[in-house]
Amino acid sequence: MQIKPLLTVSALALALGTAAPAIAATAQANAPIAAADTAAPAELTALVDQVDIPFEKFTLDNGLDVIVHTDRKAPIVAVAVWYNVGSKDEPEGKSGFAHLFEHLMFNGSENAPQDYFQYLQEMGATDYNGTTNFDRTNYFQTVPRPALERALWLESDRMGYLLGAVTQQKLDNQRGVVQNEKRQGDNQPGGLVFYEIVKALFPAPHPYDHTPIGSMADLDSASMDDVRSWFRDKYGPNNATVVLAGDVSAEEARPLVEKYFGPIARGPVNDPAEAAIPELAEDVRTVMRDQVAAVSIDKYWTAPGITDRELTALTVGAQILGGLSSSRLDNTLVRDEQLAVSVSAGNYAWQRVGILNVSATARPGVEEAEVERRLNELVAQFIAEGPTEDEVRRAATSTVADTIRGLEQVGGFGGKAVTLASGEVLADDPAFYARQFEILATLTPAEVQAAMQRWLTRPSFTLVLEPGERDGSYEEAASVAETEAAAEAGAPDALTVTEVRPAPPIESVAELDFPEVQHTALANGMTLHYAQRDAIPATYVTLSFDAGSSADPADMRGLEGLSLSLFEEGTTSMSSREIAETSERLGANISLGGGADRSSFTLSALSANLVPSLELLSDMVRNPAFDPAEIDRVRAQRITSVEQELRTPAAIAARTAAPLIYGADSPYAGPDSGTVASLTAITREDITAFKDRWIRPDNGEIFVVSDRPLAEIVGALNGVFGDWEAPAAAKGTKSFADAPEAATESRIVLVHRPNSPQSYIYGGQLTPVDPRGETYVDFLNANNALGGNFLARLNMNLRETKGWSYGVRGAPLTNENAVAYTVRAPVQADRTGDALAELIRETGEFLDTRGVTDEELTRIVTAEIGELPGQFETSGAILGAMQSNALYGRPDDYYEVIADRFRAQTTDSLDAAARAAIDPDRFVWVVVGDATVVEPQLEQLGLAVERIEMAGTD
Repeated sequence: MQIKPLLTVSALALALGTAAPAIAATAQANAPIAAADTAAPAELTALVDQVDIPFEKFTLDNGLDVIVHTDRKAPIVAVAVWYNVGSKDEPEGKSGFAHLFEHLMFNGSENAPQDYFQYLQEMGATDYNGTTNFDRTNYFQTVPRPALERALWLESDRMGYLLGAVTQQKLDNQRGVVQNEKRQGDNQPGGLVFYEIVKALFPAPHPYDHTPIGSMADLDSASMDDVRSWFRDKYGPNNATVVLAGDVSAEEARPLVEKYFGPIARGPVNDPAEAAIPELAEDVRTVMRDQVAAVSIDKYWTAPGITDRELTALTVGAQILGGLSSSRLDNTLVRDEQLAVSVSAGNYAWQRVGILNVSATARPGVEEAEVERRLNELVAQFIAEGPTEDEVRRAATSTVADTIRGLEQVGGFGGKAVTLASGEVLADDPAFYARQFEILATLTPAEVQAAMQRWLTRPSFTLVLEPGERDGSYEEAASVAETEAAAEAGAPDALTVTEVRPAPPIESVAELDFPEVQHTALANGMTLHYAQRDAIPATYVTLSFDAGSSADPADMRGLEGLSLSLFEEGTTSMSSREIAETSERLGANISLGGGADRSSFTLSALSANLVPSLELLSDMVRNPAFDPAEIDRVRAQRITSVEQELRTPAAIAARTAAPLIYGADSPYAGPDSGTVASLTAITREDITAFKDRWIRPDNGEIFVVSDRPLAEIVGALNGVFGDWEAPAAAKGTKSFADAPEAATESRIVLVHRPNSPQSYIYGGQLTPVDPRGETYVDFLNANNALGGNFLARLNMNLRETKGWSYGVRGAPLTNENAVAYTVRAPVQADRTGDALAELIRETGEFLDTRGVTDEELTRIVTAEIGELPGQFETSGAILGAMQSNALYGRPDDYYEVIADRFRAQTTDSLDAAARAAIDPDRFVWVVVGDATVVEPQLEQLGLAVERIEMAGTD
């Protein structure tokens, strides 16, 4: 089962688009597996003791704080730079400026004037990005150890030597990019909700009274003077923290940091804006309408920030109320009374303030008033009664287990560098995580109850989101009224270099050391693929079956997905609630999925609890109950999910395009999630037959990555699966008919989605590419020049040159029996026709007269080789690679030897692979947008345009 994350998916979480950083750490690597006859969960205090991130901290003369954590498991280093400034520090009329400036910081500095993603790829960086929230702005990348000095040079150049490279043209471009990022979020169902939450809970004037993305008008008003002032006032070294985590010591790091950051002069100190925790005078209620499939009721309370003593108690209380799979709201509203299809609760804490949230999405046909009444009653009951000791321990164990699972990653959005940096910047303590875990280990039900009573009895803000058309008009940017000539006028401004700082060389290349993969068989004949990784005391197990959504009959789409979801909803000996509670006590996570070609059950277990975790997995796989009441409940959930897909731009495009690309009868035509009609028609007998035909030992194999030796793993697996035998029913088979006849010309299918500030363009065609073939990697790298990453031509054109999109990608959809090529581009509505024309032009020229250049080849090959160590930092990445190698018949050392294949590539070999795969004149282009705005633009392109209405909204 998929345990809900700490910050649960609600309207608030979707609006934020970010999650609190996962606490990550190092751990003891030799925790023993519980014996089969004493399969009791490990004690919480013992698990907490495994969480540790040792670090050294020093401060440069200019005030820059530097934190170093050493982790030698791989030749990589995470580099994180956090600035103590966020949207709460913005003056009135400048909302969104901290985030806009974050974008500008990627557009080049005085000694690195090109787009920063170019330099990051040259280093072989992975997990790189930048983010802005209410409280801080951060930049991060994980680089091979030989590139560490280059990374420090790059970060220091934009910290100390930025302004000479910032131009009016760059400001105008990134303004457009950010406004399209805003449109992209606003265009989603429920995309306008967060603005209402902030306005209601933090009424102006308050530092948190506006969202980090800002308003269109304020973004329009940003000037070059604003840019210069913001940089000088907020981005000095004494307002920043640098964290290095990975293959480096403080002794090695200090001279490098002093060399590159030391000469940067101090700036003004940014004292983060103080902010009181507002309290509403009375309960407030708002009703909004949007393209949603069902009514959702959300309640919000203001709450304390991250340094408050009650932070942990509130977080655990929210988990118990609606965050865990076994939460109070889940058990009552979803499982027992079946009034809701989903529920959630979360504690969203920032530096000064926080938001507590509970949410329920009504089951179709149930009166929203009844759902809201019961939601209020359950919150009141929880406050009055408090949690049980078992609930608190389960919530705490789930939190610690999730932390231990994140111990391997040094960087990215939630690695160890983030944990240390967030503690230092927001709580003035890099070890802040440890303080929270000390509280967690001894937290009592009374403490949780007291915290929830204190904060959830204050007046609340209730927001009801109903299906329907949005109210009011959308706030657009002034730039949409500009002519193309005005928007693109002006030559690039000159670069000013105040101090020449040559880039240090990268003297060597870090090599990937992929773990040895061993193969054996269980007692029942199932093949076991095993690799040992001892960085953390955890074991990952995937049971993979040759099924996937391609096993669905054409008249029963969604059968595999519905069937898989029911394996976690009860066995012949356990209810769905008991399954959830057991997994939480164990700190285990069992996820179900797999994709088009395989159906999989993946267990992530603490090795100390491996045997009881495997016993739970085995019971779920071998003995599902498929209770009729559970089938009806889960069916309703999945139908609601499908109806939501029919209102979501990207999903509408994918569902429309798939049968046009693969042919309506192809196993890959989908939709994988099914249709309302197909899900409604599926019976219990269909689900039982799916299990008997596909989820069976003679149709599956097992993949394991663990800190425990192979012999222990084999023994544990044989104990739960060794006697599993195939049923008498015939094993399932798939039918892949001949591919549909290729189109003779491109065409456009326009899906009318009214009131869309953006259009979603999805182009695709079926290719003759064989994922097992020798030229497959040539095709992938050719696409890295056309559409495969940030620096590819499609994205650089529509985002970085035109400013019409937040991001464009072209990518192969690689399945076992077919490879399609797709292009995906969300673009501002008034530029839909222009954007599609550019996509067609760029693709056609790339496949004809402007193939891969020498510069692109060098950059791509360097990046692909350099990224290998960072790509396989974690056990989960190793597990995924092992499954891909098995699926496509590759050798175990595929990723170790692929670097030589990259080095042998030429511009000719990449051009040949791309031109053999893609025909620029045979695309089907699906466009999802407001036809009243978009259709006249598309009619100018000279392609046939078929307009269809958005399905499922009548």
